[in-house]
Amino acid sequence: MMPRTTSSVLTVLLAVCAACKERTTRPAPACPPSQPAAILPGGRSIADVADQVTPSVVSILSERPVHPLPLYDFDLPGRGAPLAREYSLGSGVIVSSDGVIVTSSHVVAQADKIRIALKDGRTLVAKLVGADPKTDVAVLRVGAKDLTPIRVADSSRLRTGDVVLAIGNPFGVGQTVTMGIVSAVGRSNIGITAYDDFIQTDAAINPGNSGGALVDMQGQLVGINTAIISRTGGYQGIGFAIPSRMATQIKDSLLQHGRVVRGWLGVAVQDLTEDLARTLAVAPRSGVLISDVTPNSPAAKARLERGDVITAIDGVKTVDSTQLRNLIAMTAQGTKLRLDVRRHDRTRSVEVVVGEQPDDRAPARPQQPEDAGLFANVTVRDLDATLRARLRVPKDLRGVVVTEIAPGSLAASMGLRAGDVIMEVNRTATPSVKAFREAARTSQRQALALVYRDGATIFLSFSTQDE
Repeated sequence: MMPRTTSSVLTVLLAVCAACKERTTRPAPACPPSQPAAILPGGRSIADVADQVTPSVVSILSERPVHPLPLYDFDLPGRGAPLAREYSLGSGVIVSSDGVIVTSSHVVAQADKIRIALKDGRTLVAKLVGADPKTDVAVLRVGAKDLTPIRVADSSRLRTGDVVLAIGNPFGVGQTVTMGIVSAVGRSNIGITAYDDFIQTDAAINPGNSGGALVDMQGQLVGINTAIISRTGGYQGIGFAIPSRMATQIKDSLLQHGRVVRGWLGVAVQDLTEDLARTLAVAPRSGVLISDVTPNSPAAKARLERGDVITAIDGVKTVDSTQLRNLIAMTAQGTKLRLDVRRHDRTRSVEVVVGEQPDDRAPARPQQPEDAGLFANVTVRDLDATLRARLRVPKDLRGVVVTEIAPGSLAASMGLRAGDVIMEVNRTATPSVKAFREAARTSQRQALALVYRDGATIFLSFSTQDE
């Protein structure tokens, strides 16, 4: 048994060794040449797109002075610690060969020194042409005439699902390319900027990417990367870019005027909710509600009124107040627009000539209701000179000031808050506490309040029934 077993084992080992020898002596097959991970139309790859656009993206180092805390209590101006320097890293996009660069406003905010680094290794001093914090766009210029500008696409043609690349200098590690898709377009009401109409993407964006490029698969600029939503401060799959269409308009205005010229109608608007539509007897329940009209404004000259509902602009349906506000702001002064306006049960077309948005005014603070009917648990007082000055209420505006409102009350849940000025209840003026109480008593099941808040008027609807 033992010899036979040993012989069998040797035979198997020799066979395995022979096979090993045969495999090692046989020439190995040649490795196929590396292939691009994805082939795009025209035979190009994603690597080709990256090669095309990266020379147009720069790194930005900005410096600003910082006033440190005094070293001692007796330190006086001029005698304390010297000014410190704060440094900020970001990115930018070359949009013309003669040195115009677009970036995010917050990258260069309050900077007194700005330098940009090109992909070819050059470092240049940049000058701030202008910045617009309301859209987070800034324009720089450098003294060079041989730069590689990026091609700019019409971002309005982007669709959810389109593949995009984000290029920038995250965390200062050097130029980096990441890939993702367009997760959404027209993102608004995020609270990042005053005029938000963002492209959302899952391409990795991190600190330092701000001001960099978001490009499509043709190597064209579709957005300027500006912000992320994150619980950690780093990438978590939700990034935002300013659409190239908006960034280009802001850039052109800054270069031409040194400031941003925005269109203006002279209306305060708000979204038309189901409850407001029902209260105002507006059907169909779509459009944007006008809550105030500025005297002598383009809207006033076109005879638009508070309570009108704008359902379309030049044939384009108005979805919400943010869309309308952005559209008007980006429309040139002097442009004629046709508005479809619904008033009561009738729809009509109104032609309005867009004006120039006046300088910003300091906003007033909120105001609202009192006690009776649906306004139970709300306390109001007359609008005297002291309150008018503190709340910055126009001298010709009449109403009562909400001084207290119970948390969890119906009025609070519908948006009423302390500091609001109630001008009307159910279309009845409320210039005094007495007038307010009389009007409030009639609001047992449904009420419509016209409220002055933060420099504008808005409608609030109260109802005890869900229909």
